Formats: sequence, structure tokens, C-alpha cells
Amino acid sequence: MFRKFMLGVTTVATAVFLAPTAPALAAPYFNKTVRCKATDPEGRVIPTRIGNSILGWNHFSGRHNLRNCKVVNAAIRGRVDRKENGRLEYWGVARRGHQFVDFVVVVQYTRKTKDQVYDAGKGQKIGVITAYCKRMSKCPDWMNR
Repeated sequence: MFRKFMLGVTTVATAVFLAPTAPALAAPYFNKTVRCKATDPEGRVIPTRIGNSILGWNHFSGRHNLRNCKVVNAAIRGRVDRKENGRLEYWGVARRGHQFVDFVVVVQYTRKTKDQVYDAGKGQKIGVITAYCKRMSKCPDWMNR
């Protein structure tokens, strides 16, 4: 009986060493579904993807309280205010009566993010990474109407 058990253990151990190895780290889940998109004056079509808690719609709609495609698209339809390789920044101003709020939309206009963690797929662009209001932790609720 002892010999049968040892034979089984040896077989399992050999199978473990000969089994193919899994990739070291798989990329985190990133929903590539496009929530909204806009075209800037230079003809770049920029998607806002659902994303995840790190980038995209799910990131900035929760963390920065921007839940309106019209606000994001309004900034993108203006000129690029800062450009560094594939990273583009569009600045906008939202107005309600006498209140003005400066906001920024950050876009990665490449297939992959700078850190190479996220990939939009062949022929696609990552799109909007984040959008936030300057000088405040969350954008005011009135921007979402």
C-alpha cells in the first residue's frame, strides 16, 4: 500500500514541474465599451470607455463626480491645451450663473497606456483616462445636469 501511495505522489510532482506556466501577471480588467465619444478640431475621434476604477468613465464618474458626457465632450471639442507624446489634456470651463469651474479631461491617444498595463486593442485608442475639476476634490453636482 505504501508503494502505491508513493507512486501517486511522484506522478503528481512530475506533472506539476512539467505543466506549462501561467503568465506572470495578467492585465487588470478594463471594460473597453465606449460610453461616449467626441471629435476634436484636429479630427481625432476620442472615446470615453467604461474602463474600471483606475481609468475611464468608472474612475472619474465616481471619484471626481463627473457623470455627464456633454461636459467631457465639450472640452474635447476644443483645442488641445497640453500635449506630451500620446497624452492630451483638454481644459474646459463650466458655468452656472456666476459660478465658474475649471475642469480637465485627460486622454491617452494611443493603443496602450503609458505604463503598458492597458491595451484598447488593434486599431483602437484608450481614450479618456480621467476628468476632474481643478482646485476641488469633487466636481459640483450641477455639472451633471
